[in-house]
Amino acid sequence: MARRSIGQEQFGFERTSDRLIGLDDLLSALDFSVPAQLLSPVYAAPKGEPAWPPLALFKALSLATWYDLSDVALAEALADRASFRRFCGFSRDDTTPERTSFVRFRRILIERGLDRSLFESITLQLESKGAVVRKGTLIDATIIASASKCDGEARWVKHKKRPPVHGYKAHVAADRDTGLIREVVVTPANEADVSVGPEIIPDEPGEVYGDKAYDAWSVEKAILRAGGTPRLLRKGQRGKPPRQFEETNRLLRPIRARVEKIFGTWKRSYRLRHMRWIGLAKASLQIHLATIAYNYKRYWRLQVS
Repeated sequence: MARRSIGQEQFGFERTSDRLIGLDDLLSALDFSVPAQLLSPVYAAPKGEPAWPPLALFKALSLATWYDLSDVALAEALADRASFRRFCGFSRDDTTPERTSFVRFRRILIERGLDRSLFESITLQLESKGAVVRKGTLIDATIIASASKCDGEARWVKHKKRPPVHGYKAHVAADRDTGLIREVVVTPANEADVSVGPEIIPDEPGEVYGDKAYDAWSVEKAILRAGGTPRLLRKGQRGKPPRQFEETNRLLRPIRARVEKIFGTWKRSYRLRHMRWIGLAKASLQIHLATIAYNYKRYWRLQVS
C-alpha cells in the first residue's frame, strides 16, 4: 500500500498561541527516529489506496492521550488546529485522517505487538540520552476501571477503603530521581502486586522502593538479581510485630509515595480513570500509549527545567 505525501508546502505556518503543552517546543526537543523506524513496515505494501504515514498517526495518538481526545475529537482537532497539524507533520492544505484511520492503526499496533515494542525502544532511547539516573526505582500499581462491565477479560477487585472496581491494573517501575517509567505491565485488576513485582524490576534498579504489598522474598530476590537493593515497606511477621518496622517504614514512605505523581497525571490530566476500549490487549495498548506520552512529556520537562 502506498503512503500519502504530507507536509509539502514551502511557506509554513504562522505560530499561534495554541501551545497549552508547548507542542512546538516539544516537537523540536523530541527525537522520533525510533518510532519512525519501528513503524516503517506499516502500510508499506506497494498496492492499494495511499495510506497515512504511520509516524503521523502515532504522533496523533500521543496528542489524544495528552488532551484526552476521542477518535472523533482527535480527527476534528487535526482538521482545525494548526499546532496539532505541525506536530503531526501536516501542512496547512493537507487533508487529515478520519476517525476510522486511528481505529485501523491501533488494530495493527496490537496485531504486531508494536505498542510494547514502541514503549521498550523509546524508553531505551530516553535512557541513552541520560534521562534515567538509575540510583533508585519506585514500584507500584494502580487500578483503572474497564470500559464496560461486560468486559470479560477485566476482573473485580475490592479495596479495603473503596468500592469494588471492575477493570485492570497497571504495574509500573519508575526512576526515582527523574520520574520516567522504565517498565509497565498490565493485568486484570485482581492480580496481586506481589506476583507481578518480579516482572517489573528493571536492570540496574538501584534502591527499590515499594509499599507493603511487595514485602515478599520473591520480589527481594528479583531486586537482588537485578543488582538492586530492597527498600520495601515491611509488614508484621511472626515474632516481629508491625511496630518493629514503624521507624523504617516512616522514613521510606515519603520516597515510595513519589510514584503516585505518575498515577495522578494519568488520571487527572489524561483522564485515565476508565479504559476506552474492551479487552486486555486494548487495555495494554492504552497503557503503553499513556506511558510513552508521559515519558515524552516528562523528558521534555527535564530538558527545559
